[in-house]
Amino acid sequence: MISYSCENVKMPAIKKRDTTAWIRRVAATYNKKVGEVGYLFCDDEHILEVNREYLGHDYYTDIITFDYCEDDVLNGDLVISLDTVRTNAELFHKTYDEELHRVIIHGILHLCGINDKGPGEREIMEAAENKALELL
Repeated sequence: MISYSCENVKMPAIKKRDTTAWIRRVAATYNKKVGEVGYLFCDDEHILEVNREYLGHDYYTDIITFDYCEDDVLNGDLVISLDTVRTNAELFHKTYDEELHRVIIHGILHLCGINDKGPGEREIMEAAENKALELL
């Protein structure tokens, strides 16, 4: 089950049923099934609190992924700052919706085992995001 909730922001105008089906399609391309995945859309201040409390990081970010996966079943909590999504959309010359979908699937790709912090990993993640966005 995929759930969507908000903290300090309005729910973004995504089609939940279509988004859920898309997430499942992307997961299936990695031979994964979706278990319990929770999206929390929030503002910059809330994601900063989460980043400080759970990761010991003192900076804003667009998404934090908490991975509770078991075998081939994706389970996790994904915290997304809509403020940072909006800022990044402007920075990268994308629409807000394009950037929001990129971030939504970015967390799923992390749950599928794709990383983006090590050498060469960012390029692999970007390619996976682009491939996933084509399935939207």
